[in-house]
Amino acid sequence: MYAWRGLLTHAPSRIDDQPNQLTLIASRGTTMFGTLTLKLDSDEGLLADELYSKEISAARKAGAKVCELTRLAIDPAFNSKEVLASIFHLAYIFGRLIHNKTDLFIEVNPRHVAFYRRMLGFRIAGEERICPRVNAPAVLLHLPLSYVDEQVDRQAGRPDSGARSLYSYFFNDNEQRGLLKRLQADPSLIAL
Repeated sequence: MYAWRGLLTHAPSRIDDQPNQLTLIASRGTTMFGTLTLKLDSDEGLLADELYSKEISAARKAGAKVCELTRLAIDPAFNSKEVLASIFHLAYIFGRLIHNKTDLFIEVNPRHVAFYRRMLGFRIAGEERICPRVNAPAVLLHLPLSYVDEQVDRQAGRPDSGARSLYSYFFNDNEQRGLLKRLQADPSLIAL
């Protein structure tokens, strides 16, 4: 998907097993149609530190336990609010509920900033810069995960509520508890 958009890619043909990183895959049967990677902060930092270390370090110094989302790609034939909400909600479960992270960062192309602000509540945290990993402009966005907690409590599982955000398409409370319980029962999924 990145190469199709004309962005530089240097990803291997398979997804490497890297510590502090989890790649979620959306699929139907044997057809993979989406990915999203959650990277937890570690001694090596986040990918976004390459361009925005000052901004992310300020959050760390203020006590934030940070993580980031990268490599979101959804095949347009399968793209829907339900798919996006499901993959984002799973990343939230891993980052917030399992690994106790407090703040989420993401670098996005400037043309996607309005979507992330409107649909998930992200705020701009860093000005536009050229990201050398993809040779394209990027903007750093930030989302306190306490905000996501509130939105999940108020909106999750209510897609017909008229809310104009992805949170209404998140799993309902029972589904979230069930997913969390199953994930916690399999330590290999939690120990990134």
